[in-house]
Amino acid sequence: MSAKEGDVSHHEFYTAERWNNWINQIKQSDFKLEDSDEPQGKEGAIFVNMEDDIILACLKIIAKYENDQISQESALQYIVQIRDIALAEIDPISEDVDLMVDSLQTSLMGGFAACEAYVSGDYEREAEIGDLVKVALEAEASDDIEIALGTIAEIGALVISGKELSEKVMEEVPYGLVAEWLDGIDSIAAAMVGSDSYKDDEEDDEV
Repeated sequence: MSAKEGDVSHHEFYTAERWNNWINQIKQSDFKLEDSDEPQGKEGAIFVNMEDDIILACLKIIAKYENDQISQESALQYIVQIRDIALAEIDPISEDVDLMVDSLQTSLMGGFAACEAYVSGDYEREAEIGDLVKVALEAEASDDIEIALGTIAEIGALVISGKELSEKVMEEVPYGLVAEWLDGIDSIAAAMVGSDSYKDDEEDDEV
């Protein structure tokens, strides 16, 4: 199938209904922040699974773009559609849940920026991830959030292209926006080494 410019109606990689189903699960989970120390527990795992669900949908878009099934323009539009769903403001649920949702959305900001940078080719393929992390941290320290996020996007694009985001680099990043955005990049890396079913060449509107 050839790529068609702006042909966004033929696929449904992610829906608002799907996102709202996750939110409803959170509301029913009675999540408390102390549960987050056990991310594999039922309550804490919801947030991990929510992020994985979003990341896998974005990776499926990228796979179809790489296979020339959708155009660059369409791929970027699909990613923006998912970003708008996942980053929309959510009505307060509870203090603990609201903190976790905010953290999740911040993490996803890094993931979305990475996917957009990769599809648009807006990154230097020979750059070193460790060097870019330093640039991002310096930008964050200077309150230059736009440059910090742009640099995270480059890091994520490199990870999608096959470079490694090492645990050592992650461990050395102090808590802050850069660290949370990098969590989104780490989720991409984890998804890419897991099941590659998102690459399947099939028409599947129930992602």
